[in-house]
Order: sequence, then structure tokens, then C-alpha cells
Amino acid sequence: MLIVGLGNPGLKYKKTRHNVGFMFLDEVAKANQVTFSINKNLQCEIAEVYINKEKHFLVKPITYMNLSGDSVYKVMNYYNIDINNLIVIYDDMDLDVGQIRIRKNGSAGGHNGMKSIINNLNSQEYKRIRIGIGKPSHSSIDFVLGQFSKNDEVVILGAIEKAPNIIDDFIYHGIDYIMNHYNG
Repeated sequence: MLIVGLGNPGLKYKKTRHNVGFMFLDEVAKANQVTFSINKNLQCEIAEVYINKEKHFLVKPITYMNLSGDSVYKVMNYYNIDINNLIVIYDDMDLDVGQIRIRKNGSAGGHNGMKSIINNLNSQEYKRIRIGIGKPSHSSIDFVLGQFSKNDEVVILGAIEKAPNIIDDFIYHGIDYIMNHYNG
């Protein structure tokens, strides 16, 4: 399984709304006691994790959000990963802060990282976990690259805490199970 979290590399973006995908994977890595290493050829930070006696890859593209698909495409080709074994975690302005929405497939919904993946894979038939960051009251670029308010940070961290359970349940029980248990 290839588990991709979207975000932007660097300390400048670490706790921004656009980086909830990275935050999600950091929580999964921490729970499984693995660390990420940089793979410049694949343009990502990558970690291997064993769940249910199988190797899975946690990937954080370091291409910046708008080129995320470049890295995802390279990783999938290098490890010969089928699109059915891809799940992408990313931020969504159309969901309330901390709300989780899991889908089997779908459009990019205006998200540039997802557009890049869809364009590179020539498909939108892959699983995704959207994490709500709320609606902006000003420019959406400034909003997604901004940090959470103190109250929103508490809510988002509560949602991110579920990350290891969501991924474990996904691997053990499948997409329908996590859709029924975590969508809300």
C-alpha cells in the first residue's frame, strides 16, 4: 500500500493548513516507530512500515503541493504499486475544521495537489482521505498557507490523532469499513 500525505516541505510550512497530509503521516510514523528519509530520485520523504505483516510505504512529496503528482508517479513506478493500492491524504476547505471524509475516488475538487496526481496518473480512481480545514474569509492561498488558530489547532490535532487507527483499520478491514467508521 502506498499512503501519501500532501503538503509543502520546509519549516516555513510545517504547521500550515495545507500540510495536514504531512501531519497525518507523521502521526502514523510515530505510532509505528518509523522515521522518514529523503529520497531525492523519488522526490519525497519516505518511510516503510509493516502493518498486518505487510510492507507499506508512507510518502510525503517534497515537490511542493502543485507538483505532488510527479513524486507519486515516480514512487508508484519504482515500487510497481498499482493505483488500487494508493490512498492520498490532503486538506479540504469545503469541510469543517477536523472533519474527515473518506472516498473511493473523485475529482480534484479544486485542490492543486490532487490535480497534479490525477494528471500524472491519468486517473482519479484512487482512494483519498480529506481533512477539513474550514472555509477562508480571505484569499484561499493565504488561508491554506496560514497557520491554524489556537482553537482550530486543538480540533485538527484531535482529528490527526485518529490517523494510526484509520490506516490500521484501512489495511485490516478495507475502504468501506473506514468510510463507515470515520466519515463525519
